[in-house]
Amino acid sequence: MAAARRARAGGGGGGGGAGPGFGRAAEPAVPQGLLRLARRSGQLNLAGRGLTHVPEHVWRINLDTPEEAQQNLSFGAADRWWEQTDLTKLILASNKLQSLSEDVQLLPALTVLDVHDNQLTSLPSALGQLENLQKLDVSHNKLRSLPEELLQLPRLRSLLVQHNELSQLPEGLGQLLSLEELDVSNNQLTAIPTSFALLVNLVRLNLACNQLKELPADLSAMKSLRQLDCTKNYLETVPPKLATMASLEQLYLRKNKLRSLPELPSCKLLKELHAGENQIEILNAENLKQLNSLCVLELRDNKIKAVPEEITVLQKLERLDLANNDISRLPYTLGNLPQLKFLALEGNPLRTIRRDLLQKGTQELLKYLRSKIQDDGPGPSEEPPVTAMTLPSQSKVNIHAITTLKLLEYSDKQAAEIPEAVFDAVGANPVATVNFSKNQLREIPPRLVELKDSVCDVSLGFNKISCISSGLCLLQKLTHLDLRNNVLTALPEEMEALKRLHTINLAFNRFKVFPSVLYRLPALETILLSNNQVGSIDPVQLKGLDKLGTLDLQNNDLLQVPPELGNCENLRSLLLEGNPFRTPRAAVLAKGTAAVLEYLRSRIPS
Repeated sequence: MAAARRARAGGGGGGGGAGPGFGRAAEPAVPQGLLRLARRSGQLNLAGRGLTHVPEHVWRINLDTPEEAQQNLSFGAADRWWEQTDLTKLILASNKLQSLSEDVQLLPALTVLDVHDNQLTSLPSALGQLENLQKLDVSHNKLRSLPEELLQLPRLRSLLVQHNELSQLPEGLGQLLSLEELDVSNNQLTAIPTSFALLVNLVRLNLACNQLKELPADLSAMKSLRQLDCTKNYLETVPPKLATMASLEQLYLRKNKLRSLPELPSCKLLKELHAGENQIEILNAENLKQLNSLCVLELRDNKIKAVPEEITVLQKLERLDLANNDISRLPYTLGNLPQLKFLALEGNPLRTIRRDLLQKGTQELLKYLRSKIQDDGPGPSEEPPVTAMTLPSQSKVNIHAITTLKLLEYSDKQAAEIPEAVFDAVGANPVATVNFSKNQLREIPPRLVELKDSVCDVSLGFNKISCISSGLCLLQKLTHLDLRNNVLTALPEEMEALKRLHTINLAFNRFKVFPSVLYRLPALETILLSNNQVGSIDPVQLKGLDKLGTLDLQNNDLLQVPPELGNCENLRSLLLEGNPFRTPRAAVLAKGTAAVLEYLRSRIPS
C-alpha cells in the first residue's frame, strides 16, 4: 500500500512539485545520502544540525519522488525507492526549532518522534493524527501547554515532557491507556489530573521538581506502577491509599516537607525508599516492619534522633544512609543486618562510636556493633552517670574536652540558651572549637565573645538564630563558621572584620540575596549557601575571592547563571543543581565544574 501510494504521488512527471533542494535554497541542507538511507531503514536522525525549521521535503519524504529519480539514474535492487519503507522514527533533537509544522501529519507511520532540546513553545494539533506513535519526546523545550489532540494517540507508550514550563496537564490525560512511561518533571505543576487513575499500564511516573503540595489518592489505582519519583516538591504527607500499590519497587520522596515515613503495608515489593532532605524526626518501628523487602533506605539530611531496634527486620537491606541527622546512639543489633554493605553516618553527633572507627568503613563498624551486643556495660540509650568527681553544675560540661581538646561542646540539648556554667567551666583555658549546634538558640550566645583570643571554629547549626550579633564579628581568629539550618536572612557588614574566615556554611537558611559582605572576606575558600532563595550572584566580585575553591548554590532561585562566572577559574567545585535557570543544561552540569566554567566562558559576549 505504501509503495502504491508513493507511485501515485510520484506519477505524472514527479508529482508533488520540485524534488528536495529545487527552489528551496534557504532551507537547511539535509544530505541526500541521509534521505536515501531513511527510505531504506525507515529512520531519519537530524539531531544537532542547527535547524531552525524542518525542511518541507523531510515531511514529504514518503510522498515526493526522490531527486535521483528525476535525474533518470538507473536503480540497483537496493535503491528502488518506490518499494521502500515508510518513515517510522524521526529524531530532531538538539536543534533550534521554535515550532513544528502541521505537515507532521504527512508521516502517519511514525512510531517515534524525538524533538527534545529545542525551543518549542507549542505543539501542532496534527500530532493527534499520528495514530501509530508510541514514543513522543518533547522534553527540554519551552512548552506552556499540551494540545488536547495528544489524547487521541491510542498506542502512545512513552511521553516525555520534562524540563518545560507547564503549569497544568490536560484533564483527559488518563485517556492514554497504553502509556507505560510518563515524565513531567521539572515543570511548574501544582496539581495532578484525577484521570491519572486510569493509567493502569503505567510503569514509571516522574513528578519530580514541580510545585505539588499533595498527591491524589487515586494514584493508588496504578496497579502496574513500579517507579514513582516525587523528589523536590512541597509534599507534607503521602496519601494512605498509596500503600495499596502492590507493584511499587522504587519510591523517591527526597526534598519535600515530610515529617514521617509513609505507611506502606501493601508495598511488598518495595526495594528502594529515598526520603532524604525532609523534616523526619521519628522512625516509627511499625512502619519499618512493613518494609521487609527494602534493599535501599535513604534518610540523609533529616532530623532523626534515634534508630529503633526494629530496624533489624530489614533483612534484605544493602544500603542505609542516615548522614546529617541528630542521631547520638545506634542500636548494637544493627550489626546483625546480613546484607548491609553501605552505612552512612557522617554528620551525626554519635557519642558511643569513635570517629576513627567510623572512618574504617561499614564492615568494621558492623563488626564493632556486633561485638558490643554481649557487653555488660551501659546500653546505647543510657546516659553516662554523674560521678562524685563531677560538680553538679558542670554535669553537662566535658571538662576533659576543654583542657585536652580545647573543645567547648554543648550540643543536641534543645536548649533555648547556653547555661552560664558552660562558660564558667572554661576558666583560663584557651578554647579553639565551640559546638553549640542542635539547640533552640534564637541569638548568638553573648558570652561567646569571651573566647575571642583563641576560638577559630564555631558551630551554631540547627538552631533558630535569625540575626548575627556584633559580638560574633569580634572573633577575629575565626576560620570556620557553621550557621546552617537557622532562619537567617542577612549578614551584618561588621563581619568584614573576619579576615581569616575561610569556610562558612549558610545552607538551609532564608537568604534571598547573596550576602554582600562575603565578597569582602579575602580568605574565603568555601561558601556553602545551598537550599536558600538566592536569586542572583555578582561574578565580578566573586572573581575577587581568589582563594575560593568551593561554591555551593544548589536549590536556590537563580533564574540565570551569568557567563562571567566562568572567569572564576580557581573554583574546583561549583554546585548549581536545583535552580530554575534554563542554561547550562543538566547535561552540561553533569560533566563537572571545569566543563561548566568552560561553557560559561564560551558564552561571554565578545
